[in-house]
Amino acid sequence: MSPVSRPPLLLTRPRAGSERFAAQFRARMGADWPVVIAPLLETAPTGADLPAANALIFTSEQAVKPLVGSALSGRPAFCVGERTAAVVRQAGFPVLAVAPDAEHLSEVILSAPDPGPILHARGSESAFPLAERLVAAGRQVTEAIVYAQLPQPPAPEMLALFAQPGPVLVPIFSPNSGRLLALAAQGARAELRLVAISEKAARACAALPATLLQIAARPDAEALLDALVARA
Repeated sequence: MSPVSRPPLLLTRPRAGSERFAAQFRARMGADWPVVIAPLLETAPTGADLPAANALIFTSEQAVKPLVGSALSGRPAFCVGERTAAVVRQAGFPVLAVAPDAEHLSEVILSAPDPGPILHARGSESAFPLAERLVAAGRQVTEAIVYAQLPQPPAPEMLALFAQPGPVLVPIFSPNSGRLLALAAQGARAELRLVAISEKAARACAALPATLLQIAARPDAEALLDALVARA
């Protein structure tokens, strides 16, 4: 594909994750593929108190670092996604089980032996009421919001992409990201080729003027990458 015909890849997740995803995309499509990193979200630790627990739940890798070195270090953990599980293991927490999303993780936890008190360490936004579901089923679960997800204004390079006609590839990693993108892209002239990580993420940006709105085959970054490569 010639450089002129290659649709740029727009990444709006926090910068560290966007840079990692950009490297994975370019490894598949070429080191010079145009990529614009313009986060609509960044994360920051909250310093939240951590209640005692026998086991942990991590639904995102950003929740791991705030627990490293705490009184909960080394507790076994249930995880969403292989990437999160890898970060959890690297931080010294044994992994009890991994599921592709929070809804499936709730089923996994309920089918496992009850470990007693569980702490769900999470961000300020959540797409699925995991703790509520587990408590309703009789498990002892508390939540700690260990990092905040802070909206960022649209960067000039993002607005420049939206102002020009032509296709732009955009992965949507969460419903929150989808909502922020929908606000940032109002009135866009670009033809947005959106690939969402889940049905909820797709619904959050369904009103955008996209020439394509596809849901990834699985709720993970690898499936998003596969779909974007196929549509590039």
